[in-house]
Amino acid sequence: MAYPFRVILSPVQFDENSVAAMTLAKEMTERNGATIYLLHVVPTLPALGEASISEHVGSAEESKARSMLEEIAQKYLQGMKHELVVRGAFISETANAVVEVAKEINADLIVMATHGRAGLPHFFMGSVTEGVMRGAPCPVLTIKPEHLRDRVAR
Repeated sequence: MAYPFRVILSPVQFDENSVAAMTLAKEMTERNGATIYLLHVVPTLPALGEASISEHVGSAEESKARSMLEEIAQKYLQGMKHELVVRGAFISETANAVVEVAKEINADLIVMATHGRAGLPHFFMGSVTEGVMRGAPCPVLTIKPEHLRDRVAR
């Protein structure tokens, strides 16, 4: 890990919270002359003999995710050093996919939104953010949805 952060990973789920968290990552990227990596993990269904995390999903979902990341990059990251990454993973392996990408790119920081689930939704869906925090090779900056309300991507 190096400070100032030079490689920042921002997982994006194409929801308001993750785009707002990406805005914070963008500001940190601008200040430090860093490279921002936008990552989307496409959920895949388990199939016999397939890896739980894959670099090439080879599906319409992967193409759609890449297009949506390109759209976000064009809208918010003009003139900035950025890379787009798409991975496929079983839903239960989403956090591990984020951690794997962070290791591959030697991320100095991961910036991501939490979804603020509690109780039964948290029990059934788990917490991707929690899994990332446990396995990350670098610091993880997490932002709660209520702290993002005023931070519309600029």
